[in-house]
Amino acid sequence: MNNLNDTVHRVTQRIIERSADSRRRYIDLMEREGEAHADRNMALGCSNLAHGFAATGEDKPSIASRAGPNIGIVTAYNDTISAHQPFGAYPPQMKVWAREVGATCQVAGATPAMCDGVTQGTDGMELSLFSRDLIALSTAVSLSHAMYDGVAMLGMCDKIVPGLLIGALRFGYLPTMFLSAGAMPTGISNKEKQRVRQLFAEGKATRAELLESEAASYHSPGVCTFYGTANSNQMMLDLMGLALPGSAFINPGTPLRQALTRSAVHRLAAIARTGTDYRPLYRCVDARSIVNATVGLLATGGSTNHALHIPAFARAAGVQIDWSDMAELSQVVPLIARVYPNGADDVNHFQAAGGLGFVVRELLDAGLIHRDIMTVHGDDLGAYTLEPWLDGEELAWRDPGPSGDETILRPATAPFAPEGGMRLVQGNLGRATFKTSAVDQARWTIEAPARVFDSQVAVAQAFAAGELDHDVVVVVRFQGPRANGMPELHKLTPVLGLLQDRGHRVALLTDGRMSGASGKVPAAIHCTPEALGGGPLALLRDGDIVRLCAETGVLSTTADLTEREAAAMREDQHGTGRELFAMFRDRADSAEHGASAMLAAAGL
Repeated sequence: MNNLNDTVHRVTQRIIERSADSRRRYIDLMEREGEAHADRNMALGCSNLAHGFAATGEDKPSIASRAGPNIGIVTAYNDTISAHQPFGAYPPQMKVWAREVGATCQVAGATPAMCDGVTQGTDGMELSLFSRDLIALSTAVSLSHAMYDGVAMLGMCDKIVPGLLIGALRFGYLPTMFLSAGAMPTGISNKEKQRVRQLFAEGKATRAELLESEAASYHSPGVCTFYGTANSNQMMLDLMGLALPGSAFINPGTPLRQALTRSAVHRLAAIARTGTDYRPLYRCVDARSIVNATVGLLATGGSTNHALHIPAFARAAGVQIDWSDMAELSQVVPLIARVYPNGADDVNHFQAAGGLGFVVRELLDAGLIHRDIMTVHGDDLGAYTLEPWLDGEELAWRDPGPSGDETILRPATAPFAPEGGMRLVQGNLGRATFKTSAVDQARWTIEAPARVFDSQVAVAQAFAAGELDHDVVVVVRFQGPRANGMPELHKLTPVLGLLQDRGHRVALLTDGRMSGASGKVPAAIHCTPEALGGGPLALLRDGDIVRLCAETGVLSTTADLTEREAAAMREDQHGTGRELFAMFRDRADSAEHGASAMLAAAGL
């Protein structure tokens, strides 16, 4: 605490002051709810309780008499998502491990979980961001049974962890831990995968060759190994102290993975509200832990999607953080990790080089994160400087030592870059985020004529027709939350990458999102205000000169937009269930606030 960086301290204090009223309301609610639900056997009538434990078999007497803590499991299991497939085996095992310490486990409920890798470039992607709110609502429904003394969250991927966290925070009087399924073992190299993708985009590889390459990359259970949104989620959970230290990337099906899951169940029983070491979620998640998550994101070059998710889950805890806060932190946070797409190697190599224990230690030593937060394990965040291992058959933690590979991890005193992985750019075209960590600094400034599109399909068609072989700022508008749910536009990456490789100065400007896996092309994304409703992107025309500069934080055009009529959105929002999400689109707030109709309607 004493060596906390001045900027980190100043930004944290500004967030605390800005959030004073909303945070106080949140804490007051959690304390009232915690008191009301302190004893489930008193809060629930006998018929309610009997319904709740009717199918629990040998655990029925314990739950009925409240002999020990009852852990509610909220699972995002399905076996379409490789990262979540291992969760299918968790609840039966967790019940056994809970009994070892006099506790019980029940599956409180399940949430949807979609894979952006499956839906990229399809209409289904337009449901993706709003699935976060749906997951939060499903979490709330699950926990509304009021049968639980602690919560185990089973989720890994993009919108799933933020959605689980938002829902859990509204039941923040319950201690809550997140359990990982681990990282998929390494497949073919990321460089080779990208090579085949670009060959296919040029028409030089067949669909069969592309599929063979992709299947060699995404090949077994576990989270995808690039450092996208899913793995950024896992990093943030460590930096906030909401999971067992260093447990994020341990491969599925290994003895260490099983030992960590067992230990998490035991630990959750120990910190449950029925015990002597009560650690409710609302005391773990505060302005300090949210700053920690942000600093971790910047220091490791994490996913740009968290420019939306961090403000959203912060709001659920009564904390208000914005892009200006993130940008100011980025100025003092060094980039200490390079993991694909910001480097050549994947999260398994990152783990072997020192992993999150190394990252937390370096950031603590540099005074860039708050040590004095409540965590689910250990006395404070210092416990998260260690990595798990098996000492014989016993789970233990040890110092990860120095970086095992300085092409992946470097100390904060000798970083890859002196500043963090994201910048705020703004001007007469709005405010947007720019991920610098994956882009060569020589490309941080682009000034070129705009070519304006209303969909990524239209971009691909123009590329195929040879219309983009020049310096260009590709503008893809009507991709914001109120327009079509703010889909990721990852399909643009090979096309724009090819144009850049041909020697052109290329950039992307959009009110949509890019995948956490997106890489080398400069991109101003999440542009707000969005085009639908008259944002500046709706006024741009082909040929307008656009300047994008991450160095100076500029996003502007020399064109006079004052007398122009805004373009109209033409896409029909029917099919693939998109019409059912109309209420999410109609009421969504801005990207900078988290793009959430649910939080906006709740007054959070």
